[in-house]
Amino acid sequence: MKLNSQYRPKLAVMLLAAALGTGAALPPAEAATHKPARKKVVKKPAAKPASDYYTGEFVNFGQWKDVQQFFDEMAAKNGFQRSELESLFLQLRYLDSAVQLVKPAPPGKPKNWQAYSSRFIEPIRINAGVNFWNTNREALERAEALYGVPAEVIVGIIGVETIYGRDMGKFRVLDVLATLAFSYPEAPNREARMAFFRSELEQTLLYARQAGVDPLSFTGSYAGAVGMVQFMPGNIAKFAVDFDGDGKIDLRNSAADAIGSVAAFLVGHGWRREDPGPLVYPATVSPARAWEPFINQGLEAKFRAEDLIAAGVATTSSLPPGMLYGLVDLQNGSEPTEYWVGSNNFYTITQYNRSYFYAMSVVELGRAVRLSRGG
Repeated sequence: MKLNSQYRPKLAVMLLAAALGTGAALPPAEAATHKPARKKVVKKPAAKPASDYYTGEFVNFGQWKDVQQFFDEMAAKNGFQRSELESLFLQLRYLDSAVQLVKPAPPGKPKNWQAYSSRFIEPIRINAGVNFWNTNREALERAEALYGVPAEVIVGIIGVETIYGRDMGKFRVLDVLATLAFSYPEAPNREARMAFFRSELEQTLLYARQAGVDPLSFTGSYAGAVGMVQFMPGNIAKFAVDFDGDGKIDLRNSAADAIGSVAAFLVGHGWRREDPGPLVYPATVSPARAWEPFINQGLEAKFRAEDLIAAGVATTSSLPPGMLYGLVDLQNGSEPTEYWVGSNNFYTITQYNRSYFYAMSVVELGRAVRLSRGG
């Protein structure tokens, strides 16, 4: 079966392929490396023009042992012709910029919630969010009614991810995926991450073949995430939806599809419409520090309200009964740490990006946009 063979694919596959070149949220294994869009996606090296930064260096990936093994697997498992894979991979570029960007931050620098949040809770993003909400009010209301996800949460995620589509990434997805699948930087979980990117590479090639489109046309972030919502290719099949009803999924150009897909992703990761109250409650902690065992207990709400209260955690408003919570610590460098009590739905947002800072930025940006609209 040839890479670009033409045949009548199933409608679902066509929709998936249409979405590529746009995007699926980073799964838990990779989300720790994901950095949402700032005013500029990347800081360009001074010695290189932007075109060099995105295009990288041509290398013969096909000579690498692991790539040869990948070819064998694609031929045996999926019926690809090795010759066509070899020809395709000769056109790929090694992106050292992607390798550098997925590396963790150097140790020693203290976390600072206020510094982090100031990058996202700022006038440009808030004003863009107001415009996005006003323009797409009907789709946001429909998503809230269908999925139970408040409009401000959806608006917060899309705003943090790409400033409502302004920064969706210009890297060729195949360049990124090949580079990170076979040349991921040294890390304790390096093999698992390389396996993840190999799987994403496989899925991208399958979508391209089944829809008869050029896989080199797909563009996205330095980690391979695409579209307004920065979905990874492998997750489009699971969560992307045709929310504007035009018969295709387009996460780059259709705000409605982006809105519905974010809501579907959250529901697919445990969002509960029946949970009352806000996502997080401001809290204070007692000097006795009996609450410390509740810190760093994973990205999951697992404690009863009465257990937190007994440990010396107090909230400014009562926690709804019958729910589970977690204690969230937002470190502020040399300044006092902020404490919050998060509900299940707050922790669901961390499945988009495994970070308290990220989830809280989504909450705060969505709230700021809502207040700016007069909500």
